[in-house]
Amino acid sequence: MSRIGERFKLNLTGKAYEGAIVQGGKYRFTVLTSRLIRIEYNEKGIFEDRPTQAVWNRQFEVPNFRVVETEDTLEIITEHLYLNYDKGPLRENGFYIDVKGGHSDYASRWYYGQSANSLKGTYRTLDGADGPVELEEGIVAKHGFSYFDDAKSFVLADDGWVERRISTGVDIYFFGYGRDYLDAIKDLYRLTGPTPLLPRFALGNWWSRFWEYTEEELTILINRFKTEDIPFSVCVMDMDWHVVDIPKEYGSGWTGYTWNKDFFPDPEGFMKWLHVNNYKVTLNLHPADGVRPHEEMYLPMAKELGVDYENKQTIAFDIADTNFLEAYFKYLHHTQEERGVDFWWLDWQQGTVTKMEGLDPLWMINHYHTYDHGRDGKRALIFSRYAGIGSHRYPIGFSGDTLSTWESLQFQPYFTSTASNVGYSWWSHDIGGHFFGKRDDELTTRWMQFGVFSPIMRLHSTKNAFNGKEPWVYGIEAEGIMKNYLRLRHQLIPYLYTMNYRTHKDLVPLVLPMYYICPNEEAAYNVPNQYMFGSELMVCPITTKTDSITKLAHVDAYLPEGEWFDFFDGKRYKGGKNIRLFRTLKDQVVLAKEGGIIPMAGHTPHDNSIENPKTLEVIVFPNKSNTFELYEDNGENIAYQQDEYVKTKIALTWEEKPYLVINKPEGDTNIIGNREEVKVHFRGIQENAMIKVYKDNKEIDVVTSYKNTTTTHTIILSNYSVESSYRIVLENVEVTKNENKLSKIFSILNRAEIEYAVKERVYNFIQKAQDIVDVFVELETVNLPVGIKQAILEQLTI
Repeated sequence: MSRIGERFKLNLTGKAYEGAIVQGGKYRFTVLTSRLIRIEYNEKGIFEDRPTQAVWNRQFEVPNFRVVETEDTLEIITEHLYLNYDKGPLRENGFYIDVKGGHSDYASRWYYGQSANSLKGTYRTLDGADGPVELEEGIVAKHGFSYFDDAKSFVLADDGWVERRISTGVDIYFFGYGRDYLDAIKDLYRLTGPTPLLPRFALGNWWSRFWEYTEEELTILINRFKTEDIPFSVCVMDMDWHVVDIPKEYGSGWTGYTWNKDFFPDPEGFMKWLHVNNYKVTLNLHPADGVRPHEEMYLPMAKELGVDYENKQTIAFDIADTNFLEAYFKYLHHTQEERGVDFWWLDWQQGTVTKMEGLDPLWMINHYHTYDHGRDGKRALIFSRYAGIGSHRYPIGFSGDTLSTWESLQFQPYFTSTASNVGYSWWSHDIGGHFFGKRDDELTTRWMQFGVFSPIMRLHSTKNAFNGKEPWVYGIEAEGIMKNYLRLRHQLIPYLYTMNYRTHKDLVPLVLPMYYICPNEEAAYNVPNQYMFGSELMVCPITTKTDSITKLAHVDAYLPEGEWFDFFDGKRYKGGKNIRLFRTLKDQVVLAKEGGIIPMAGHTPHDNSIENPKTLEVIVFPNKSNTFELYEDNGENIAYQQDEYVKTKIALTWEEKPYLVINKPEGDTNIIGNREEVKVHFRGIQENAMIKVYKDNKEIDVVTSYKNTTTTHTIILSNYSVESSYRIVLENVEVTKNENKLSKIFSILNRAEIEYAVKERVYNFIQKAQDIVDVFVELETVNLPVGIKQAILEQLTI
């Protein structure tokens, strides 16, 4: 008989194929791939074939391997690994694994018991962090191997409930992938389960604040967002949605499930109004204090659980009890979801202890909330903290309450990208910081720019009247920049949603550290805050203050081989080098790869919609052939699993005669309806290009324009038909030569707070110089601040 509802019963494949197993009396090795081995040792000879909290699938195709065995020793040899075991209890001097590769047969060796010394993974929470924290280990390492220990995991029974293991022992998964980091992560996903496909709305801007909002105040705020043309897709309601002023005998008001009718007299009506305005709703929960007698649902829940309601006994929070769990969802969550709640913010901060010794309540909350929320064909979504390997199955991650300081901002890009080393893709940070710190327009602006180019963009702040994140509470310059970036985030949703599908289907995290791209380049390991943002973009967030003299901020970056183009203005950079990049406050360093194709939504003023866009804009960068397949579905449910989606292949051919083809969409085109217009922006090319457009091989007239400041040709495909293919041919096309270098250098000098005579001398010399070496020499003879020299040299060397 099942102990828990059918929605929690999962079809998992914990038992490996027999051909992958090498077993003795007390040991068992499972060769999952030629580079991934499960290591078990148990004094009772008891081994675990059921799925665990972390590991859900062990049925990998059996790789080729060879076993050499004597009475005392065992060797397992695969294409990539050599395992040597002196039979008996596992010990350092009796067990090792060599990872093949490098300049010798065995490049690196792991002895049992040695630490992983990996490139790190992520961490449970940044609550109270003011800068770096020590991260947990990941499953990739520069020296070629790492591992994770699954011995303390509970197992998942056939009915979906958790159980202790029959017997404890060693249970380690050894990853020996050399520097094929992405292959390691893909096999981690195969082992632990894929990342779910997020609903489309999750990729827009989220408004969140710890504040005692009333319905009237939130209505006024949201209407102002619309007036100010600031799009949001999620309204996060922190804990003051529920009653917090409760009788003292019941403890604190952090836990609550009853709407505060003084603030929200008609919760159902208000959430319906939010939905009409294209906002989804999430409510904050701190469930640790259980259900007290003042709650609306206390009595029926107490009766069902047999709690002494006549004496007002509290219903204790016991996530390890199946009866409590089912009642918890039935009375406290399903009723609220029927009223309009779209998903839950599980703000668990109350420790790691349950009544089942060793069972983490955070993991339990994340797992069971996810599969409860995904009932009836919904696309499951929760918002909660990280609870160890496998947590990528329960997006979205809440990173915790950080301080509003430069130190916090400087740590977050590294923290975000490094989480990919444990397959954790969808971090959401308190953009701008949660508490403490001080007013700093530049800090908040830079944080917001990073947020737009991070997995989840959620503004947040604490209960302090002076700590709001509304753009209009900042100075005019910061306000305008913030608004533009928030609009940009919503425009990026077609690109982000395609990357969302790639993460789910192709097992590639959205954000990747640079060493995934250039694993053998030492420089790629020395830019911890730099990362790939999907397949087309590279982001180098600026996380330091503007220099007081140059009026510029900078970031040190490494550009991989090839050519890179500034996403915003098309400026061209040659790769294969380290470079210091300078920007004003309005500019973030986002670079597109050569041939990059970025589909975006056209901006419709005062519109919150995140639906598949009627006007599609495609930014295309030159110099290399490339293909991008835009993915779209209904964004809400799991109909995509029955092939209810559409893919549009966009292909750039650059060699010989450049042209771009937007193919006829394939799949269920009802999903995108009538796409009214497509604008194609070729960025980073000279103005003299000639353009011809063909619809189904017949030339058509189109409107074109050129914008010099962004080196962009724009072609408008009006009356667009999803039943046709379009080919845009470029003739006489030249990649931008960064010919406006002098104007850029003039701006650098003009902005700098230095003597006019020095500015004039430097500028006049650069105008006349025939050789860049002469400029280097001249700059060394001038009493010029280092930052100005470096900013000028950036322009001269690109």
